[in-house]
Amino acid sequence: MTRFNTQLVHGLPINDNNTGAVNPPIYNSSTYAFESVEAMPRWDYARSGNPTREFLEKQIAQLEHGTRGFAFGSGLAAIHAVLSIFQPGDRIVVGKNIYGGTYSLFNEFFARWGVNVEAVDTADDEALETAVAGNGKDKSAAKAVYFEVLTNPLLQVNSVSRISAIAHRHGALSIVDNTFVTPYLQQPLDLGADIVIHSATKYLAGHSEVNAGLVVVADDVLGERVYYAQNRLGGVLAPAECDAVRRGIQTLALRLDRQQENALAITEYLLAHPLVKTVNYPGIHGDRDEILRENGLKGFGGVLSFEVVSGVNPATILNNLHIFHLAVSLGAVESLAELPCRMTHFELPREERLKVGISDELIRLAVGIEDKQDLIEDLGQALDLAYGEYLEEHDDLEGLSKLSV
Repeated sequence: MTRFNTQLVHGLPINDNNTGAVNPPIYNSSTYAFESVEAMPRWDYARSGNPTREFLEKQIAQLEHGTRGFAFGSGLAAIHAVLSIFQPGDRIVVGKNIYGGTYSLFNEFFARWGVNVEAVDTADDEALETAVAGNGKDKSAAKAVYFEVLTNPLLQVNSVSRISAIAHRHGALSIVDNTFVTPYLQQPLDLGADIVIHSATKYLAGHSEVNAGLVVVADDVLGERVYYAQNRLGGVLAPAECDAVRRGIQTLALRLDRQQENALAITEYLLAHPLVKTVNYPGIHGDRDEILRENGLKGFGGVLSFEVVSGVNPATILNNLHIFHLAVSLGAVESLAELPCRMTHFELPREERLKVGISDELIRLAVGIEDKQDLIEDLGQALDLAYGEYLEEHDDLEGLSKLSV
């Protein structure tokens, strides 16, 4: 059996032709000819199946150790398809700290169709168990638990094995968003998850050039349910975009190694900076190796966040970056910076954001593969400008005048 880094490059053959092409072709056909009326061809209509898409779907299933993979037009399209397997009246327990678009999909779209959502702190075993179990009266047991391996944007580590065990004790599915981690750093199905979702727009594609979502299931029964949603809802990923994700996957390990190295260097710089109140990146407090081991992880990815001290304007920092792009998304070769309260998490009401720790001063960085010293210097000059602005606007410096930047 080939090892992971080889699987990234080669995938699995789909035996679509005999040309000997090193890369699978891009099939742009919307329909396929039948040999006869009685024939049952492998491919008949592009929404139902496509050779280029099948290559990608088989590859992500291989990488995630699942039985079947599915490719969608975006990460949210993938989440939508997975959630559509549930029925009105079903209850889903959701991690409190999730991506704003996912929050909106749960609370504004599926709530209208009768799917009941309960948010819970997935780090609190007792609260999670209570929420999943229900009370046997007016609140039935949950049908699923939905969470992110690393929460966005505070980078809380969720234990897939622990949460999945709690879900399974009460007959619920464990649905994991693995976007921030990727199968290079963790394979949630091996840890007990039932369904894994990726916004493949991010690390898997890796170049800010395509929107895509991927789903992998642990068994064929779930596979049939997700395939029905994919085929009937029709949000499939187009062939050219499938090929773009395939190309990105080939360099996933190389990119993530550099991104993690850069993220750790930036984290260490920010921890020592006087204008930075807190830094959020797993492993900076406590035993990094123990956190990795306990959670079945091989690394923490290239996303981090930090909060500046009160009175310092985070917009000044973001508006004066030159190498970091002021943009949402993550996982690309170029570094991105954003303000969650105004950008990725604007869908959350402010009171909800503050409850989960997303303050107005919080900045999220998605670190790319540039030279780490260039990235640190870019952050440094922007922080200097924010400090200068603070000094101009405040007569009472409340201790900030003593800071050396």
